[in-house]
Amino acid sequence: MNTQTTPTHILGFPRIGAQRELKFALEAFWRSERTPADLGELLDVGAELRRRHWALQREAGLSAVTVGDFAWYDTTLSLAATLGALPARFGFDAHRLSLSEYFELARGNAEQPAMEMTKWFDTNYHQLVPELSPDTPFDGGVSWLLDEVDEALALGHRVKPVLLGPVSFLWLSKAHGAHAGFDRLSLLPRAVQAHRRVLEGLRRRGVEWVQVDEPALCLDLPADWLAAFQPAYDELAEGLIDAKGVGTRLLLATYFDTAADRAALAAQLPVQGFHIDLVRAPQQLDAWLAALPEHAVLSLGVIDGRNIWRTDLDRLLPTLQRARRLLGSRLWLAPSCSLLHVPVSLQHEAQLDPEVKGWLAFATEKLGELQLLARALDEGEAAVDSAWQAQRQALAGRRASGRVTHPLVQRRLQALTPEMAQRHSPFVQRQAVQREALGLPDWPTTTIGSFPQTGSIRQARAAWRRGELSAVDYLQRMRAEIEDVVRRQEAWGLDVLVHGEAERNDMVEYFGEQLWGYAFTDNGWVQSYGSRCVKPPVLYGDVFRPEPMTVETTRYAQSLTERPMKGMLTGPVTMLQWSFVRDDQPRETTALQLALAIREEVADLEQAGIRVIQIDEPAFREGLPLRRSDWARYLDWAVRAFKLSACCVRDDTQVHTHMCYSEFNDILPAIAALDADVITIETSRSAMELLDGFGAFHYPNEIGPGVYDIHSPRVPSVDAMVRLLRRAAEVIPPDRLWVNPDCGLKTRAWPETEAALVNMVQAARRLREPAADAW
Repeated sequence: MNTQTTPTHILGFPRIGAQRELKFALEAFWRSERTPADLGELLDVGAELRRRHWALQREAGLSAVTVGDFAWYDTTLSLAATLGALPARFGFDAHRLSLSEYFELARGNAEQPAMEMTKWFDTNYHQLVPELSPDTPFDGGVSWLLDEVDEALALGHRVKPVLLGPVSFLWLSKAHGAHAGFDRLSLLPRAVQAHRRVLEGLRRRGVEWVQVDEPALCLDLPADWLAAFQPAYDELAEGLIDAKGVGTRLLLATYFDTAADRAALAAQLPVQGFHIDLVRAPQQLDAWLAALPEHAVLSLGVIDGRNIWRTDLDRLLPTLQRARRLLGSRLWLAPSCSLLHVPVSLQHEAQLDPEVKGWLAFATEKLGELQLLARALDEGEAAVDSAWQAQRQALAGRRASGRVTHPLVQRRLQALTPEMAQRHSPFVQRQAVQREALGLPDWPTTTIGSFPQTGSIRQARAAWRRGELSAVDYLQRMRAEIEDVVRRQEAWGLDVLVHGEAERNDMVEYFGEQLWGYAFTDNGWVQSYGSRCVKPPVLYGDVFRPEPMTVETTRYAQSLTERPMKGMLTGPVTMLQWSFVRDDQPRETTALQLALAIREEVADLEQAGIRVIQIDEPAFREGLPLRRSDWARYLDWAVRAFKLSACCVRDDTQVHTHMCYSEFNDILPAIAALDADVITIETSRSAMELLDGFGAFHYPNEIGPGVYDIHSPRVPSVDAMVRLLRRAAEVIPPDRLWVNPDCGLKTRAWPETEAALVNMVQAARRLREPAADAW
């Protein structure tokens, strides 16, 4: 791999494409008849994206191109298909798995709900959760990874394949139903053998290095899981390198937090290199330098793989020079983690604020930063003087910009008091007042906020942005959409309505566009899951709300109906987590600035007569640090930020929040501390399993467990929803239960949306019948 003095590589590259090519190809295939021609078009797009991304890495001078970071939906799902660890309930043969069947695993089909989905560690990327049982065979499956390696080799690339390691794979898996309690670690020998078959295939192809990701090493793993690494890797590595030292070497990669306390354990493993994240945990370097075996390489993740700010090369260089003196040629350079979490290239940003653009680096630009560091390390700064000075000047310009700080915002932060984050009365008193004011039935029905964003809605928004549709005409178009959504909800019989969010492009970007301190990209897309992409705004400065953001729209929607209309807002923690956040002040400070802006909007909605206000926090759990020792500090300021945004209303105003696609049971005290009157959560993919923790905790406020999966086109029956709600009532008193979907309906089509919501209302009505009491 030593094509230069200091080897460079990446852990992964964004696979969706600079113009979201994979997204559009996937959605076209899903809409098609799935003919061989349709499949061929999809396969061609995937192959072109891989070729393009490998070429970018090669042109940037990286020592090898990374293979295996591409997936048609999710890399964890693709690995399960490779290992032969598919859910038995689908009845699919992993060796003969078609792409259509692969997508059914991810999206569900008429007979089976989709596999569970959850956040990938503390990111906004969603992984599919492998479903295991004592009978999971791990007897091999599709050869897609090996095929892609062959593809890259045929193009003349030196390759470094990547796959998730066996311990992390099992840790991120689940067992359901009758097998829920079984020890997944008992499957480790089978999982290792399945991984070995893949590694043997790579060895036969002459692959020199394989990146084996074990991010679970950065977690608070139980002792038996930590002890499993040694026997697992003893078996995994056996025979990969022959007596002459020829064969396939393993680079064990950790990221997202420190693994310093695992360095001594890792050093005993029969691997030839390690990758550590020095962006999230710079303090771990010394522990790894001390523990590193004499033969092993150390890959230092020094370019931020999760944010888009230019790297301070002057700050990094002394650390790297010290590491170079100690390690010599055993030092590698890399981003902190996969570049999956950042957009592809700034080259596609013609409209981005020029000043802010100069402060940024997307994935392609990060490849350049990596090579700039390597050359400075190898040849001295003088060899890269022009580029180095440009980087230095960009950072100095950002620090000196008058747009970054705002005196008014600083004064508002200094004026905060503890009382501003407290409701006037306890929940029990508020609940009684709200029930009288709202007059809702038992099992009240609602939705999470958004309704289908049709092509006509998107076209109208695009025409308005281009100046082809006047502001007045656009307003009338949006009001027509709002009225249509309100009338549909009334016809279906929903109890608490929403306006549908037709005017919103994204739940974060929409608000960011109306706040000071934000900038916006045209093509800064990152993958959230499958074909779903988000375009996080760039939060570069102090945040301030110059005027109301949603009040007139919500007031108009409420004027159309006698039923309660929810005001829909995105909470401060999610605004923080789902933006590319400034890195020049603590995240806590930025969160409080966002909270003050949302607080003003909440107060204005209440003043406008809105009695139900939802402050969405789907990213609340996502922001939790990986190590439990760091949780208290995060939860303290995250709870404070939410309460600061919400606790300005009267007792008769009902505050909702929404969370989804995360594990909540270990932070239930913090969720309860939010003191939202109603929380709605995603639970359908886990068959209400996530609700058990709320019941055991005796969660005190009202809760709406999702009764159907909005990320699947599957429409559940009334009976299926009734079963889920009865399951919910076994752990939560029925008088505190709401009925709602898992999440917003923006990505769904109208026919399936209507069918599912009609069934949902019928399920609630059935449970209100007197006979329903006799379960």
